[in-house]
Amino acid sequence: MTATVDHSQASETVIAVVASAARAAAALVPATAELVPGAPVSDPDAVLAPATAATAVAARLSGEVSGDVVLVVSAEVVDALANSPVGPMDVATALRPALEAAAATLGRVRVDAEHTEDPDTAMDGLRDKGMFVAVPLLAGGGTVEAVLALQVTLPQARTQRGSLDLLRHVAMEVTVEIGRTRMTVGELLSLHPGEVVELDRAASAPADLLVNGTLIARGEVVVVDEDFGLRISEIVTDAAASEIGARTS
Repeated sequence: MTATVDHSQASETVIAVVASAARAAAALVPATAELVPGAPVSDPDAVLAPATAATAVAARLSGEVSGDVVLVVSAEVVDALANSPVGPMDVATALRPALEAAAATLGRVRVDAEHTEDPDTAMDGLRDKGMFVAVPLLAGGGTVEAVLALQVTLPQARTQRGSLDLLRHVAMEVTVEIGRTRMTVGELLSLHPGEVVELDRAASAPADLLVNGTLIARGEVVVVDEDFGLRISEIVTDAAASEIGARTS
């Protein structure tokens, strides 16, 4: 009985997380009317898709929480991007801010490898990976303009593996991130030399150290022999696991 209760609690937590992610994404999906999230659905056969579902943008999630996300949009959205006043816009690139907004509700999570797929293929691939939760994004009159679906993998406690010694000399991409921001197309077009772009992080906040897109540490940006460096102040280990565990307890 205990296992059943724990599984039910975890399911409720994932549904709540996806609903929150859908609210964040809805504000950034280009549409002629304001979009609002509908009721979350965990049955793949009961998902309300746009009547003219044209394409889906799928991406990986990595960082404090890992998983996959899919955003299905209507033909109207695709046509609007294709006929943008600044020229045709790539669908995956244009919808990345919506995916990032959804990912931000999970914590320090990155969106990687976003790409377009057939809507049915993207949804089938997502539900095959774990618990399936989708939220329709509705316009006026209840018309479905888009659907956000998310599969989250709850992090497991890390264990020491003897095989790790085999990887000690493998080179990996390391990135330091000091912050991000979102701008409209109009704001981007109005940029000029000397203008300051404000990021979403305070000057006193630590920078993130990511390895292959995964957050592993935080620290202070310093200057070493006229080059930038990062003085490590925190190693990120099981912080996400502790946070999610607190939500489900």
